[in-house]
Amino acid sequence: MGMGQVRALTAGTYVARLADDPADLSRALALRNLVFRKGSPAAPDADAFDAACQHMLIEDAASQRLVCCYRVMILPDADAIPHSYSAQFYDLSRLATFGGPMLELGRFCVHPDCADADVLRLAWGALARIVNQTGAVMLFGCSSFDGAHGPNHDAALTLLQADHLAQDIWRPLRKAPAIYDFATVLAGRAPDLRAALRAMPPLLRTYLAMGGWVSDHAVLDADLNTLHVFTAVEIAKIPAARARALRAIAG
Repeated sequence: MGMGQVRALTAGTYVARLADDPADLSRALALRNLVFRKGSPAAPDADAFDAACQHMLIEDAASQRLVCCYRVMILPDADAIPHSYSAQFYDLSRLATFGGPMLELGRFCVHPDCADADVLRLAWGALARIVNQTGAVMLFGCSSFDGAHGPNHDAALTLLQADHLAQDIWRPLRKAPAIYDFATVLAGRAPDLRAALRAMPPLLRTYLAMGGWVSDHAVLDADLNTLHVFTAVEIAKIPAARARALRAIAG
């Protein structure tokens, strides 16, 4: 159930393809370092999960500049879920009964100088191809807010606790030592939709537009200075119009 046959995908001037050699991976790591670690040479953004993932690159075909990248881990069955990146921070034991292969999306980043919407559309179109090829029934990952202080993100988290929490049957349980229990702290507050969406990371907004749900607590990640929530999308529940748009991009 690999991804070796995923072909390059184009949109406008951009091309999406899987990394196929160490040089490609080095370029992805450099972009990740710029986005997640502000370019610090003292803390390169690489970890043990990189070797277990496939890495998608979105390049400007004219300049060969890397403008976006992400990594995907294929989890063929429930036994693989504890080996995911997210499982370091969340107890995902409830997902074992969901059934079917899953994909973990991680380290999704766009170059700070790139604001072309075609890049995100192409990135998701390439991911849709991977979903189709692997037969994945769920996509999940950690959606990160910049800054590891929970109350700073209450505008967005209020919307999450009001409208987007996981069902109890799938909800991740506590595991990380440093968490922000926003579902309890913010319970009963009415969200300001405009303020919430403005404060929300673009990746998380996309997840929610596809019917995604989140954990009831956030994890404080001191290493990356982020606050993240576990986020999942059940492929079968993606709204029909959104699914058609993704299939069109994926070709």
